[in-house]
Amino acid sequence: MNVLFLVADDLNSWMLEDADRYAGKVVAPNLRKLASSGVNFTRAYTAAPVCSPSRTAFFSGVAPWKTGIYNNAQIINESEALNQDAVLSLAGLFKKSGYGTYGYGKITHGWDQKEHWDDKVGHKRDPAPPGAPLAKLSGGEQDWGPIHLTEEQMNDTGGANKAIAVLEKKHDRPFFLAYGSFNPHMPWYVPKKYFDMYPLDQIVLPELKDDDLDDLPPLAKAVSNGIGSFADKVIRSGKHKEAVQAYLATTTYVDTQMGRVLDALEKSPYKDNTIVVFLTDHGFHLGEKHHWQKTTLWEEGTHTLLMFRAPGVTETGGVSQRFVSLLDIYPTLAELCDLTPPATIDGRSLVPLLKDPMAPWQSTAITGLCHKTKTDLAYISIRHELGRYTRYGADEEEFYDTTKDPHEWTNQVDDPEYAATVKKLRALVPGFEDAAQPLPSALTQKRRGNPKKKRRNSSVLLNHENKPNRRTYHESLHSKPPFTPNSVKIDQRNHGTRRFGPAPIGGPFRTGSIRQRQVTRWANRRGWASQMADACVGSRIPSSRTGCRLRLLPASDRCPCG
Repeated sequence: MNVLFLVADDLNSWMLEDADRYAGKVVAPNLRKLASSGVNFTRAYTAAPVCSPSRTAFFSGVAPWKTGIYNNAQIINESEALNQDAVLSLAGLFKKSGYGTYGYGKITHGWDQKEHWDDKVGHKRDPAPPGAPLAKLSGGEQDWGPIHLTEEQMNDTGGANKAIAVLEKKHDRPFFLAYGSFNPHMPWYVPKKYFDMYPLDQIVLPELKDDDLDDLPPLAKAVSNGIGSFADKVIRSGKHKEAVQAYLATTTYVDTQMGRVLDALEKSPYKDNTIVVFLTDHGFHLGEKHHWQKTTLWEEGTHTLLMFRAPGVTETGGVSQRFVSLLDIYPTLAELCDLTPPATIDGRSLVPLLKDPMAPWQSTAITGLCHKTKTDLAYISIRHELGRYTRYGADEEEFYDTTKDPHEWTNQVDDPEYAATVKKLRALVPGFEDAAQPLPSALTQKRRGNPKKKRRNSSVLLNHENKPNRRTYHESLHSKPPFTPNSVKIDQRNHGTRRFGPAPIGGPFRTGSIRQRQVTRWANRRGWASQMADACVGSRIPSSRTGCRLRLLPASDRCPCG
């Protein structure tokens, strides 16, 4: 059996529901078709409600409460649980078993080495449109609006193209093919036609309760953005409907790209011997509980999409309402492909539910999280038929009777009526002594080196084949870097730095990309990419944010430093 592994970022579980929660029926024909072609798990939950730990969990098969990876700021390589020889990534298991392994787009944070993949091209953000921020509420990623690129120039489109190319090839061995969309992660920049599908007068906003956070323990309030947050800013600005419109527009763009890959599978000779799994890494708040984005242990942050189609195993139209976890994906694919997973993995195989969606099942829907900087405690939540129980710290808990209170507005943890239920659910989550303490946050660690030492300029050379040079260069202003024809040179002149997003695959100059780890702390995220698509050959473009300059060098030019 082959495997087609599809994952989207920040995609809400309600997009396939007919509940008219926001804007009638979300335009997602391709994912609806996939959901009806196999088993749709309507109560699937992430192991961590934020990108890196969620993906680390489902890709390694090891839970956050064992790895200590609960948030984006923690460094995966520092986890003792993941450094054991027995640990094997999902792609690594398939490669070790003789499969060809291919990964395109946003699949994991890290795990890019050859031990996992035969071919791997990571994700990139599309450049911000000229004039950004378009919503005029915040800089950085908290923005939305029509993009200036064509759909063919967008990076998620380019990733889908690569996945399609694999499906169009002839293979002499089984394959594990993964495609992940960066969207609908913010910022929400997609072509205007997708915005036009969602008229503002048809947007229905989420219900809000002014005193929603009053009954939360202190640590839970620290997790929520709360009053005065970006969510509150969006609501007070009168642009809440515009924000929801942009989110919905971006989800439909994602559905289009997933549909292109699925159509390629249908047209290929691998249609009848390929397992398809689609998932989202976590949920997304659009103002519910006065919160924006993810990183909460409430329903909006933890509930995900998950669907399987397995030839000879699943039947069409299957719906399972059992509470399952994204951790269950690893053992499920291993069993379906008759592979032996490492003993280190958590989760349980979903094969019994693929055969009978209503088979007996004990909830595996446990989620872990920690504060971005205060990493002394692991917060643990479980979603169960009895409701949702969450433990933040000693005597700091939540319980919601989700049957009566689907919005999780009333914390009933101290209500005597629910004492027995709370006691039962408390026993189902890892205890304080069992849950791994969160690893230290990189945000609080001191920078290495002498802070008084003047920073050197950094240069990066990229070629026109959409591939970075495999070496990176830290150099003084007048040193001579290697000559690379047809390259973009980014010259950073002693400015404070973070990371940046390169121009798109398929863009006017096919500028390629750099892996995220290589650019960390080198250039501001929006230092140059916003104007790259409009650059002329040989022209210099000053950045409005960092002072960086870039130059596209035709093949006949020599490096200006050389």
